[in-house]
Amino acid sequence: MQKPDETEPTRPDLEVLFAAVEASGEAILITSAELDEPGPRIEYANPAFTRMAGYAASEILGRTPRLLQGPGTDRAVLDRMRRSLEAGEPFQGEAMNYRKDGSTYVVEWLITPVRDAQGRTVRWISAQRDVTERRAAEDRQSLLVRELHHRVKNTLATVQAVLNATVRSSPSVADFARAFSGRIASFARTHALITDDVAQSVSFEGLLRAELDPYDEHGRIRLAGPAVALPSGLAVPVGMALHELTTNALRHGALAEPDGRLEVAWQVEDGPTGRALRWDWSEHDGPPVAPPTRQGFGSRLLSKVLAAQAEAEVDVAFEADGLRVSVRLPLPAPGPLGPAATP
Repeated sequence: MQKPDETEPTRPDLEVLFAAVEASGEAILITSAELDEPGPRIEYANPAFTRMAGYAASEILGRTPRLLQGPGTDRAVLDRMRRSLEAGEPFQGEAMNYRKDGSTYVVEWLITPVRDAQGRTVRWISAQRDVTERRAAEDRQSLLVRELHHRVKNTLATVQAVLNATVRSSPSVADFARAFSGRIASFARTHALITDDVAQSVSFEGLLRAELDPYDEHGRIRLAGPAVALPSGLAVPVGMALHELTTNALRHGALAEPDGRLEVAWQVEDGPTGRALRWDWSEHDGPPVAPPTRQGFGSRLLSKVLAAQAEAEVDVAFEADGLRVSVRLPLPAPGPLGPAATP
């Protein structure tokens, strides 16, 4: 026989349960059982619900939860909910709701039936939660995964193209190893700059400095221009072009001579076809310059790849004082869909 002090604890009374629901951070809604309009009718809403929906309790009691639906509410979710409730089953799902002020939020529902002694549904209790931020984070993560998949495919295709082109333009295995390693390292630097930026863009000056800063001795490299952001689709071919120009300057151009100088100036131009980045690469006081006898990887990159991938206009001149390269690169329109270029 049980002793009196070993009996089960007394269940909380209704006042305690009501106080717990009132204090809950979870939105609670109790409605009547009928599903056809004008029902179900709201019989109770706790403070968490009124805060989430923006309505006072007095404004929604006796009305239907349909007042929270709007043009963006997914009809398919509502249809699934209706089928579950008609079958007397609980329902869990998400949909877009509308607050009193017209703003939207994503709500997660868990709706369960309250049954009488005969097993008939007499009310519905709905526990609700605003999951707008969680859904936005999930959507952003999904977008980033798709973007990563796309970028990996493009990266592998680019590496393969660089490999094939380097093989064709290298007279020896040693030349191939040196050129290919340098190009892949430059490619990696550009991708690191892209990854570090939330908007997945890179400043044009950042690309220049990644290539040229290691060789800026005694101030012989001069960079001048405004802040310009390049999206990843432009940053990769531009970064590769700057690497080829830097490598050429180190081996055959101005940076191969102690007194050689390099100037890179850029500006944003407005034209009839939109905005464009105009940049000029000018080498001075280097060894005598002569046009190459064959077109190497760097030349093809400037004349073909930039034109094909970035729709750039490229002009190369072999002046007596040094190499001159002028590039006009179309920019995406500034705004939410493209990085801003600020002159």
